[in-house]
Amino acid sequence: MIGAIVSSRIGGAVIRARIVETEAYLGLDDPASHAYRGRRHAGNLSIYSAPATWYVYRSYGIHWCANLVTGPDGHGAAVLLRAVAVEVGLDVVRARRGGVPDRQLVNGPGKLCQALAIDREALDGRPMAGSLVEIGIGSPPGQLTITPRIGISKAVDWPLRFVGSV
Repeated sequence: MIGAIVSSRIGGAVIRARIVETEAYLGLDDPASHAYRGRRHAGNLSIYSAPATWYVYRSYGIHWCANLVTGPDGHGAAVLLRAVAVEVGLDVVRARRGGVPDRQLVNGPGKLCQALAIDREALDGRPMAGSLVEIGIGSPPGQLTITPRIGISKAVDWPLRFVGSV
């Protein structure tokens, strides 16, 4: 997904951005995944959906985080969108993010969702194709760095965070 274009039409504004950072969560066998060992509750049911379905959850009770389901239906694998580079709609993103410096506009999953107006109501459980937020073909990153995931407490050493240069 690094280098792909994410487009949001939520709230009547068009935002286009290139995905520059993601993290993969492998589902049933990944201790850091919301689907680990088949855990199911009202807040994570969408992670068990078909590939290319949105899974949106609240992190720490504060921030929305957007994932695309990637594994087989029922497996619970997903990719978290961690950061983007805005190409269209920068003024809208600045307004939505409340005047923070440009380098902090979309450099985290919660910031990204606020900038693109993503929340559970808008996307969770919806197929990506035809939704208000879609991911399309972009260009490969100039350089791809693979690191351990960040901001988690289990399986922290697994190299499933992907960062690309644009």
